[in-house]
Amino acid sequence: MPIDVARVRAETRAADTVIHLNNAGASLPPAIVMDTVHEQLRADEVFGPYEAQALAEPGLARAYESVADLVGGRAEEVAFFGGATQAWQTALYSLPWKKDDRILASEAEYASSVYAFTFLKNRFGVVTDYVPDDDRGQIDVSALEAAIDDKTRLIALTHIPTYGGLINPAARVGVVAKAAGVLYLLDACQSIGHLRLNVAELGCDLLSGAGRKYLRGPRGTGFLWASARALEQMHPAHADQRSQLWTTTDTFTPADGARRLETFERSVALQLGLGAAARYATALGTSVIEARVCALAAALRGMLAEIPGVTIQDRGERLCGIVTFSVEGFGAEQVRIAMRENHINTWIVGRRMSMRDFATRGIEEVTRASVHYYNTEDELARAAEVVRNLTT
Repeated sequence: MPIDVARVRAETRAADTVIHLNNAGASLPPAIVMDTVHEQLRADEVFGPYEAQALAEPGLARAYESVADLVGGRAEEVAFFGGATQAWQTALYSLPWKKDDRILASEAEYASSVYAFTFLKNRFGVVTDYVPDDDRGQIDVSALEAAIDDKTRLIALTHIPTYGGLINPAARVGVVAKAAGVLYLLDACQSIGHLRLNVAELGCDLLSGAGRKYLRGPRGTGFLWASARALEQMHPAHADQRSQLWTTTDTFTPADGARRLETFERSVALQLGLGAAARYATALGTSVIEARVCALAAALRGMLAEIPGVTIQDRGERLCGIVTFSVEGFGAEQVRIAMRENHINTWIVGRRMSMRDFATRGIEEVTRASVHYYNTEDELARAAEVVRNLTT
């Protein structure tokens, strides 16, 4: 069934007060998500936080199940974190690195990912090599396959980069990783809640995701899905009484499943909200969400491409809901301000967020307009009109 746009807008409290085209930054949450968070915060106030958490345990169990369902995994394979970067870096830092181990990554990696690779280089002598793009701007899967050697320990891929409409061919990378017996970490920060994802079809061993972006969950939430194969090799980088059971005076037994990667202190309210967001997306249907979001983005690209002086900066064989563009004679901040004056939220992506890709392409910054299923064609036309008015 197609998405009932009027209904989802009615369930989004700010939908009629702002045109929100910054979903790659953080989406407008559905009312049920924030109501779930507020209800638990009120329980903290009334009963006490520990006591309220005890009452919320069934809801927390359901939250793990809901997120697992969204990616085709099992609840025991999911760990919750305070954000996607924390989840991704926990996966990376929990692997047993040694000198001269290799990571193969794409040119589309985000700044925090490259920082983590550099940390491993400085601390352990781990080498990260970046696989070139193909002529469509996505990771060259043939070059990736050729680059794998007996030192390669991990393939790390960003599914959708923060700076453009690219969808990397994650499932094809999964085939290569499986054939080579190399662990595969997929950053699904921008694709969870945006595309239909299934870890078995993707062929990944580890998948990290954000709550606040296309999943429409609360800020301060993220998760990691980890396969049994990956967990066998992982040792928690930050262990405490949640991740380990203190069995004798000097021995510890890891918690079952992916929970061994978590730490004790967390926001119960936010994690319940994350579960509510996962259920909301599942109820709508992730395939239906993907189709509508990608169609809306294609429509916006078409509107913008008709405006003289506008250059669409998106590359890739498949394009997603993120639309990036430049306007001749105008900086991205000028475009963002003009949009904001018309109650339209957009964002700026500068070279510092993706130095490798932008430096190669000679780009300093772009305007990012990221659509979601609750946006309408009229809203997109209004955004395009703001750009047109700038150029005339």
